[in-house]
Amino acid sequence: MSGPAWQNRIFEKLPHAPEDTWIEIGPGHGEMTRHLAKGTRRLIAVEADPKLAETLRQQIAANPAEWPNVEVAEGDVLSLNLASLANGATFRVYGNLPYYITSPILHHLFQWADRIASVYVVIQREVAERIAAKPGSRDYAYLSVACQFYTRPEIALKIPPGAFRPPPKVDSALVAMSLPGGRSSLSIEDESGFLKFVQACFAQKRKTLRNNLLALAPDETVREAIANVGLAGDARAEQLLLEQFAALWRQLRVG
Repeated sequence: MSGPAWQNRIFEKLPHAPEDTWIEIGPGHGEMTRHLAKGTRRLIAVEADPKLAETLRQQIAANPAEWPNVEVAEGDVLSLNLASLANGATFRVYGNLPYYITSPILHHLFQWADRIASVYVVIQREVAERIAAKPGSRDYAYLSVACQFYTRPEIALKIPPGAFRPPPKVDSALVAMSLPGGRSSLSIEDESGFLKFVQACFAQKRKTLRNNLLALAPDETVREAIANVGLAGDARAEQLLLEQFAALWRQLRVG
């Protein structure tokens, strides 16, 4: 986990309201848990490691004043119903996420987008830049569109390897994601189908949008759909706005 100075800097970037419910993913030894518990109505710390979960429970029991309103939920976050954990309340999420599982955890969180006020995650900086990337940039990819569909992401803090003990081999960043995202204005009923479509658009990044979409529809149908939404025949997925993906998806669903 990050050292005390960086823990303070991260905490300063988070909202602090006494009525908030927080879910912390991977509290570990509770370094950030102490910070999050300050002035929060309820904090649920989700820990997959049974030994760490038990140690955290013991720390809370030994000094409850230092850990007000903290509960430990033992289990893999990917298998937990977060809305049930929060008892149906709107909640915020904080997590220092393992690099290899960042995308699955974010997609799992998005199941409860209607219940989440904001998400704050410390992740690999390269992934953070992809999440916050704008259309036309080198980093813009499927993960950018998926996260921006549900949230409004921004890099709140860049974190060097030396901030952690032991230091990782990569730079990290705190990404702040406020909800709702672009989803709120698009009125898409089949969200899973839409995201699978976006994934297909990015299937092979060096190929044009038209070539990637040939896996979903005949060439003539794809050409017509691309023209109907005002895109060039050689457009690529990384050039499209979220609204253009939605318009193209509707065209191809009709076709």
